[in-house]
Amino acid sequence: MIAELNIKQVEKISKALGDPYRLKIMKIVSQSESCVQCCDVSAEFHLAQSTMSHHIKQLIEADLLIADKDGRNLKFVVNKEVCEAYAKYISNFTL
Repeated sequence: MIAELNIKQVEKISKALGDPYRLKIMKIVSQSESCVQCCDVSAEFHLAQSTMSHHIKQLIEADLLIADKDGRNLKFVVNKEVCEAYAKYISNFTL
């Protein structure tokens, strides 16, 4: 369990979520009750495969998605622990 994110982790997550396509990817994956295959997410966008791979890679490197390779297919789920820790960090901002 992640107790608290450090500032570098928060920066990486914030950068990853700073793109509208990545936000949409996170929404699609988070609304699924199980693992989502990469091809299913890609079908929702009109982007080149290399562009989709880049966006997904950014989310995985920020630890927002957990990837699992199944043969030639890539499946992933939202890393709930990291998302909850990030939400907790952001919620500590005072407005």
